[in-house]
Amino acid sequence: MKRLIALFVIAFLVITPSAQAAPKKIVVNPLKLLTTIGSPTEVSGVVVSGKNFIVFGTQNSKAYARAVDSNGNELWKLQLDQSQASIASAAVVDSVGDIWIAGATPAPAVAPIGTPTAAINPDNANVPTSTFIGDLKVLTIWKISSAGALISTNSLPTSNSILPTSMALDDSGLAIVGSIAGEKINAGFINFLNTSGLFSKTLQIGSASTSIESVTRNADKTFTLVGSSGETIAGKKLAGLIDGVIIKVTKSLKITSVVRSSISKGKRIWNSTTSSLLLGGEVVVGNKSEVAVTKFSSRYAPTWTHRFSGTGPAFTTGSTQLLFLSNGAIPELAWNPKVSTALLITFNSKGVISAADNAPVGQGLLVGSLESKDLGPVVVTSSADLVSIFVRNTR
Repeated sequence: MKRLIALFVIAFLVITPSAQAAPKKIVVNPLKLLTTIGSPTEVSGVVVSGKNFIVFGTQNSKAYARAVDSNGNELWKLQLDQSQASIASAAVVDSVGDIWIAGATPAPAVAPIGTPTAAINPDNANVPTSTFIGDLKVLTIWKISSAGALISTNSLPTSNSILPTSMALDDSGLAIVGSIAGEKINAGFINFLNTSGLFSKTLQIGSASTSIESVTRNADKTFTLVGSSGETIAGKKLAGLIDGVIIKVTKSLKITSVVRSSISKGKRIWNSTTSSLLLGGEVVVGNKSEVAVTKFSSRYAPTWTHRFSGTGPAFTTGSTQLLFLSNGAIPELAWNPKVSTALLITFNSKGVISAADNAPVGQGLLVGSLESKDLGPVVVTSSADLVSIFVRNTR
């Protein structure tokens, strides 16, 4: 009888799968090239407008925007400014399809006092006026219709060079964040443009080593700003070499809280945030570089987080997606790249990886990660020569 029982137990173990068997790794699928949109020196970013893409940037030293369809056909193109130099560096699309683009333009030239000395120009050559990036001290917002017509231009002169990096739009107006720089300043900022076209007073954040990368508007009309800082902000002192910062700002543009993400003897940067407070950023300690993604609650408490071997910037989309340059194995994935490769990871609501897609090798620069109602996840990357748009391969 004992022998019979022993044989039964052995047979049961042979035919029963082990509960400790390793879970099946998720296959990483290649993204599909949709179209190419220009050179990396000319393209600052892309936003989705209906079934089309709005490409913006700087071409021949002038800010521009153009619309292309999913086949790359140009629908319209608009030079945004007539100055000697200008930049377009952030954009957002409103509920009716109008496009809001933020950039910087030079301050109007001031006529010199007295009689100017004539320049030596024996050949009467046409010599254009030089404009340097440090001269771009006017925050400028262009509003464009979905058909490519310039609706309005709003400008705010500042004392230092200015670089908008992100915007948040709702029915009360437009929040603009970015960086300001000068001889004795390197700070972040937020400004608000109301529906009447009036700018608020600019809130400067930091003074010597602070950068604001992304903004979103919260349900209570406050703002969440993310970026990095190497100095005390609103009484919160520096903990690492550079800390990632999450800053809550009221609708009247006053700082109410600062949360610092730090690592001893290292650098942390939050590159992006979404309306669901999914943040992506960089973690660097010595020669080790990782990318972090964290889902925060409305009180900025982390609900789940991951770190992956790779480099930033790290772009988040919605509440489920992270785009970064991966350079190491990820246990949940059938993935171990030999070179840095653009990787889009999708999570479920609990932060568990559910899918992953990669761009081809050679797409070494990340431009952005978007969501299209018609196309699903959209990844914008660049090689050394060409910016490309990829979508999930559904075949």
